[in-house]
Amino acid sequence: MSQFKPYDIYGIIGYPLGQTLSPLIHTTSFKDQNIPAVLVAWPMPPAEVEDFIKSIRLLNIRGCCVTIPHKQTVIPFLDKVTDRVKKVGAANLIYWDGDKLCGDNTDVKGFIEPLEREPLPKDYKQVLLLGAGGAARAAVVGLQTLGYNDITVTDIVEDLPNALAKEFGLKTVKWDQRHNVEAQIIVNSTPLGMLGKYEGQTPYQADWFKGQGVAYDIVYTPYYTQFRLDAEKAGWKSISGREMFIGQANEQYKIWTGHHLSDNAKQAVIDALSEK
Repeated sequence: MSQFKPYDIYGIIGYPLGQTLSPLIHTTSFKDQNIPAVLVAWPMPPAEVEDFIKSIRLLNIRGCCVTIPHKQTVIPFLDKVTDRVKKVGAANLIYWDGDKLCGDNTDVKGFIEPLEREPLPKDYKQVLLLGAGGAARAAVVGLQTLGYNDITVTDIVEDLPNALAKEFGLKTVKWDQRHNVEAQIIVNSTPLGMLGKYEGQTPYQADWFKGQGVAYDIVYTPYYTQFRLDAEKAGWKSISGREMFIGQANEQYKIWTGHHLSDNAKQAVIDALSEK
C-alpha cells in the first residue's frame, strides 16, 4: 500500500485580490508534474499581514506569492531577503531556505522578458512610468538593466514619485501633467484597468498618444485593458501584463520546485485571458 502524502500548501496574498491567475498557473503545473501541492488565494487586508506571516511559520505553508499592496509590507517580517529584493525594495515571493523564511523578487525578470524577446527600436529612449508603487520599482530596475535611463515617473499620490526618483535617479511630473511628457515607452504600473473596481479605467487618455511608441501594461486581467486598446488604436504597439505575469510566475515556480512551469500551465493562463 502506498503511503499517503498530504498536499503542500502554497498561496497568494493581496488586497483586493480580485481575478488572480496564480492559483491556476501554479496548481496546474503542480498537477502536470505530479507534485502533491496546491496554491490558494488569500485576500489579505494590510492590517493582517503580520499575523499571516506568523501563520506561514505555524502551519508550514511552503511558499507564497505577494501582490498589491503587500510587496513592501512583508519585508520586515521575513528572516532574510535576496539582493533582488534589496535593489527593488519589494518582495513578490516568500519561500523557505532551510528554517529561514525568505523573500525574493521575480517581477524584474518577468518585466524584461518581452522586451528582451523583441527589442524595441533604438530611438525609443524616453519612458513615462505611471505609478510609483512596488510594481513600479521592479519596472524601473528592469528598464535600467536594459539601458533605459531617461525615465519620468508620476503617481496620483503626490509624494510617492519623489522617493522613487531620488533612489533611482528619475525625473518626476505631477499626475495632472503626465500627458505633457514626451515618451516613446509608457508603462502602466497602476491597478487602473484591472478587473473589479478599476475595470474600464485607464491611467492615460486615448488622445494623448502621439507619434509611435509602445504601451506596456502590467495589468494582465483583462488581457486587453483600455490602456492597451487606446494605444493600439493610436498606432502604438502594446505589451500585455500577461507576458510579465507568466515570466515572473515561472521564476517563482523554479525557486519553489527547481522546475520550469509546464507548457500546459502557461497555456491555461493564455486560454483564461482569451475568455475575458
